[in-house]
Amino acid sequence: MSKLLSSVDQRTQLVGENRLELLTFRLAGRQLFALNVFKIQEVVQVPALTAVPHSHPVICGVTHLRDQTISVIDLSAAIGGPPLQGRENCNLIVTEYNRSVQAFLVGAVDRIVNLNWELILPPPKGTGRSNYLTAITQLDDDIVEILDVERVLADIIPYETDVSDDVLDDNLVDEAINRNITLLMVDDSTTAMQQAKDTLANIGVKMVYQQDGLKGLSYLKQLAAEGGDINDKLLMVITDAEMPEMDGYRLTHEIRQDPLLKDLHVILHTSLSGNFNEAMVKKVGCDDFLSKFQPDLLAKTVQNHIRKRLEEGSL
Repeated sequence: MSKLLSSVDQRTQLVGENRLELLTFRLAGRQLFALNVFKIQEVVQVPALTAVPHSHPVICGVTHLRDQTISVIDLSAAIGGPPLQGRENCNLIVTEYNRSVQAFLVGAVDRIVNLNWELILPPPKGTGRSNYLTAITQLDDDIVEILDVERVLADIIPYETDVSDDVLDDNLVDEAINRNITLLMVDDSTTAMQQAKDTLANIGVKMVYQQDGLKGLSYLKQLAAEGGDINDKLLMVITDAEMPEMDGYRLTHEIRQDPLLKDLHVILHTSLSGNFNEAMVKKVGCDDFLSKFQPDLLAKTVQNHIRKRLEEGSL
């Protein structure tokens, strides 16, 4: 299985081309699920697990891998399904999200597939697991459900949205409220969106929300077509990296190619690793990137840009 995940450098080239690779797997039944390969460190057969008293019900223990102790989450139970049985036939998908490493207990691992983001679609409303899906796609005759790991983790360890007193600048908060300062947030995870919205409320900044890169680009073009400087209408764009139909890297590229949008301040807001994003930020022209979920850092970054624009007289 490790060979499936060996060519990270090669896969890095896919991201700027609006492509991704998914690892598909099953849980307790025949339904196929998927995670983005870039979030995965390795896939291993289930080692010995140590139970942790009083832990969350979906945490089935901890294990020691590569010199670190990792919590193991029963992914089937975490999304409302039955707990996985017969662990000797199960696998662990070891992932890194939001600067933390965790392992997900899954059933059979299927394969890695290379797809265009245009083939990744928002999940239909009203499905039983819709709260835990960011997208769906189709492989052969099978529907593949792409899981919102941020939502899964938020159910286990709720994210903080309070901003520290030493980060808050009361003068900038007043300026933001008085000037009705607004930014655009583009993210397919409703969990990430709500976290950012609640954090920004602490600093008086309003947020417009679009659920994927294509919708975000359409909104920006419509706003620009109404006339006036786009920077007078939006403070900045904060975009996730991975989204259905158009990812954040492609969105940034399209913004930079549009004469009416090219001067927008764009920040990549992602749970992917820092080193990877530093390279991609330079490649597609983002102004900066932020790792999820760090309310103080998000608030500080937005306030710094407000301060900069006030000093320039562009607000």
